[in-house]
Amino acid sequence: MTIAYGLRDRYCGEVDETCVGMNISVCGWVSRIRDHGEHLVFLDLRDHTGQIQCVVDKNINIRSEYVLKISGFVSYRPEENYNDKIPTGRFELKDCEIEILNTAEALPFSLNSKANIDEALRLKYRFLDIRSERMQYNLRLRHNVIQAIRESMSSLDFLEVDTPLLWMPTPEGAREFLVPSRLQKGHFYSLPQSPQIAKQLLMVGGMDRYFQIAKCLRDEDLRADRQFEFTQLDLEASFVGQDQIIEIVSKVISDLFLKILSVSVGPIESISWIQAMLTYGTDKPDLRIPITITDLTALFTSTKVNALRGSSVQAMLLKNVASLGRAKLDEFVAIAKRLGGKGLLWLRVVNDEQGLNFDSPVSKFLEDDDRQAFLKGLDPNEGDLILVVSDEPLLACQILHAVKTYAISEFLIKEEVSKTDYRFLWVTDFPMFESVDENGNAVAAHHPFTMPNEDDLQLMDSNPLKVRSSAYDLVLNGWELGSGSVRIHKREIQEKVFNALGLTDQEAESKFGFMLNAFRYGAPPHAGFGLGIDRLIAIVANESSIREVIAFPKSQSGIDLMTMSPTMVDDRTVKELGLSVLDKDKSETK
Repeated sequence: MTIAYGLRDRYCGEVDETCVGMNISVCGWVSRIRDHGEHLVFLDLRDHTGQIQCVVDKNINIRSEYVLKISGFVSYRPEENYNDKIPTGRFELKDCEIEILNTAEALPFSLNSKANIDEALRLKYRFLDIRSERMQYNLRLRHNVIQAIRESMSSLDFLEVDTPLLWMPTPEGAREFLVPSRLQKGHFYSLPQSPQIAKQLLMVGGMDRYFQIAKCLRDEDLRADRQFEFTQLDLEASFVGQDQIIEIVSKVISDLFLKILSVSVGPIESISWIQAMLTYGTDKPDLRIPITITDLTALFTSTKVNALRGSSVQAMLLKNVASLGRAKLDEFVAIAKRLGGKGLLWLRVVNDEQGLNFDSPVSKFLEDDDRQAFLKGLDPNEGDLILVVSDEPLLACQILHAVKTYAISEFLIKEEVSKTDYRFLWVTDFPMFESVDENGNAVAAHHPFTMPNEDDLQLMDSNPLKVRSSAYDLVLNGWELGSGSVRIHKREIQEKVFNALGLTDQEAESKFGFMLNAFRYGAPPHAGFGLGIDRLIAIVANESSIREVIAFPKSQSGIDLMTMSPTMVDDRTVKELGLSVLDKDKSETK
C-alpha cells in the first residue's frame, strides 16, 4: 500500500499491458454486472480514472454501486471480447477476491443512462450525479484549467493574494448578499461582488501584480451563464494600461488553450463597443456566425417608402430562408415592437421578369431606386430574406440581433457552428454611463472606479452619456468571458465620477472614505481584469449551462435542491443577530 493509492495499488483505468500476470487490487463502484455462465459473473468496477472488467463468483451477493475492493490477476480478455471503446477494454481481473467496503440502495437514476435525466432530480442527488462520467470529466477539467491559469499567472510575476469575503457594500451594478453582525447589531457585512476595491488597495500597497482565483457573490436572477456564487480569475497590475492588461490576459488564454486543448488561439482581434453594436447588434457577438448588420441609411435618403424613412436604415441578410411562413415573419415584427421599435420590414428575394426583385408588404411602393439600393447594399440571391429596421441606429441593430438570435434558437435559420471553434474578441471603449436617472444623475455602465477616457473628461459635466470609459471585455463564442478597465488612481477624478453619479461629498466619504484617503498617499496608475472561470470551462466542456461545471450549483430558482437551502432559522438565532423577520412564513421552503 502506498500513500498515493491507499487500499488499492492501481486505479481501474490504469490497468494495461504492464500489469498482465500481476496480482493487483483495485477499488471503486460497481458499474455493471453481467451474468455469463454457470458460476461466473462479469463485473465492471469504476473509479474516476475509468473501469476494469472483473470475473467474480456468481454466488456473491453484489449490486450496482456497491463499493468494493477487488484483488485479482490481470490477464488479456479473449480477443473476441475486446472492447476498443475504453482504454482497459483488452484486460480483465480473474480469480478475484472481493471485499465489500459498503453497500448501496437502488439509485434514483442510472449513471450509465444516455437518456436526458431531469435536472431537478440530478441536483437533488448531486452527490450521485458527480459520479457520472460527464461530471467527473467537467470537474477534473475545471481543476486542470485553474491549475494552468495559476501557472501562467505565476510565470508573469503575479502574486496570489487572498482578499476578504466579509466586506463592505459597494455599488458595482448588482444586488449584494448581506451578512448581519452578531457583535455589532444592526450592522452588516456584504459578500463581495468582486475583490474590486481590495485589489486596488493592494496596488496602493505596492503589491504591483496581484491575482486570485476569487469566489464572487451576486444576488441576481439566475440563468444558464449566471449563479449566485461564481469563480473568476481576478487580476490587477500597477504601472500598466489597457494595452498591457489585454496582452497579459491574451497570453494567459493562449497558454491555457494550448495546454488544455492543444489549440493555438493566435492573435485576438479587437473592436470598439460602438463597432460591435452597429455590426452585430450586441457587445458580445459570436464570430462563428457570419451574419452581420449593414447600414443602408445613405442609400435611402430620398425614398418615399415610410417604413424606410427613420433616422437610420439597418438591414440584415438571411440566406436561403425566403420560404419562411408569414406567421414566423410576423413574430419577427412582434419582437421588434416588444423591444420598443416601430416595427420591422421583411423582403423575400425572388426572380421574376425584371430579374431579382422583392416580395414584401411594401413591394408596390418600392421604386426602382429602392430596389437598386437593396441589391447594391446587400448583394442578395434568389431565396434570401432581407430584414430591415428603420429607427435609431443602436435600437435598430439590437432588434436585428434579437431576431437573429430567435431565428437560430428556433432553427428557422441554419447556422452550423463548430463546438471546437473558439473565436475570441476584445471589445473596447465602452460608454462610461448607460443612462441618466429621474434625478438627472448618471448611471454607471461599469463600476464607478473605471477611468474615463482622457479625451472625454471635459464632457463629464456637460454631456456624461458621451463619455467613453477605459473599459474592455473579452468575448468568446457569444459569451462575455470577463471584463476589466483602467482604474481611477487620482482622488480628484474619483470625486468627479462620484459627483456625476449623484453622490454627495458626505455620501462618498461615508462609503469610500478609506479609498479616497488611500489616493492621497501615492496611488500608482493601475488596471485589471476579471475572467469568468465557470463560463470558460462551460464553453471548453461544450456545456450550455455553467451549472454543469460547478460541483454544487443552485437551481434556476436559486434553491439548492440537495440541501433545500435557503431555509428558515429559529427565532433565537434571529434575535441573537438583532434582527426581526416581517411576514415570516413558518413553513419550510419547498
